[in-house]
Amino acid sequence: MSVLIVIVLNVIVPVFFLIGAGAILHRKFKLDMNTLSKLNNFLLMPAISFVNIYQSNIGGRMVFQIFSFLALQALCLIIVCTVTAKLARFDQSLSATFKNSVVLNNSANFGLPVSQMVFHGNALGLSIQVIVIIFQNLLTYTYGLMNSVSVHTKSAKGAIREFLKNPIIYALLVGFLFQAASFKIPLFLWTPIENIASAFIAIALITLGAQSAYLKITHFPLPLILSLVGRLILSPSIAFFIILMLGLEGTVAQGLFIASSFPASRNSALFALEYDNHPDYAAQAVLMSTLFSSITVTLVVYLSKLLF
Repeated sequence: MSVLIVIVLNVIVPVFFLIGAGAILHRKFKLDMNTLSKLNNFLLMPAISFVNIYQSNIGGRMVFQIFSFLALQALCLIIVCTVTAKLARFDQSLSATFKNSVVLNNSANFGLPVSQMVFHGNALGLSIQVIVIIFQNLLTYTYGLMNSVSVHTKSAKGAIREFLKNPIIYALLVGFLFQAASFKIPLFLWTPIENIASAFIAIALITLGAQSAYLKITHFPLPLILSLVGRLILSPSIAFFIILMLGLEGTVAQGLFIASSFPASRNSALFALEYDNHPDYAAQAVLMSTLFSSITVTLVVYLSKLLF
């Protein structure tokens, strides 16, 4: 029990303190969400990704193991969600949003700050989460986007182009290259890069709080309940069995198990809004999965220490 209390106090409370601060600030001052989004996606996330990969000793074989795990887990979730949507008789629009709310997770704005706290001083643990972000970006702009646009007649030809516009991919590649070549970055460059990376955790969580500031939940319909169960309970359960099947251990197993428990991605709500696929339900799934994850992520972090 003492370990759980330590995890809550040292990991979960700091996360939700910053999320709450973001919500309060946005309600009072109407923060510019577009500016915050650009700041996170085009400066802070690339910086933290580069720093973590550059400082790690992660190899090609381990990257293959991580991608194998992530691909298997995503496939399992897609199959289960497709079957569930059919059994629940969701229409195509609702089905698309339901599947995205479970398959896509908030690996960046929520997941990376949590991983920074859990794996403080452990570059490998943080690097695993960076790779998870890359995979989730790929999944988001392929499966997630095509899943949303398939309901309508809009083209999904730009999905890969959108993915390739994301600077985090290039930060990852440069980080791998510099790390493999043992390239020494001059101090006058490393200092600002490190300072930018250090700012990520606070700005990312404040942004997440601002996004959730005006969402309201009045009841829990079946689709919302299924989204919460799928994202917060089913996903880590599937992850546990895949980890055992692949024989993963130590920090890799812990990092992937924890990464599987993060709440629904904000992109699932953005896609639902863009293509008019039940946007209110999508926003509710993001908000409520984020709130309930304070309990489920705590338990998963605790179990990861015991099991792996």
